[in-house]
Amino acid sequence: RRSELKKLIKSIGEKCKVSIRNIRREANEDLKKLLKSREISEDEEKSYEKKVQIITDDHIKSVDNKVSSKEKEIMTI
Repeated sequence: RRSELKKLIKSIGEKCKVSIRNIRREANEDLKKLLKSREISEDEEKSYEKKVQIITDDHIKSVDNKVSSKEKEIMTI
């Protein structure tokens, strides 16, 4: 039962990471639209893309940490 729960937690974690990546993709698409409409410059677009990537990496790392800690918790009970 514990190994089944571990698999379930991993799949939920993967779904969370996919959602985070989809949000990143949408943010980058919005930046490209702003660039096309000349509301922001190319330099601003690149800096915002880097910021979005940093935020994405932080959240994915957070999900990974939570998944691994929860797996350890389940296997030690």
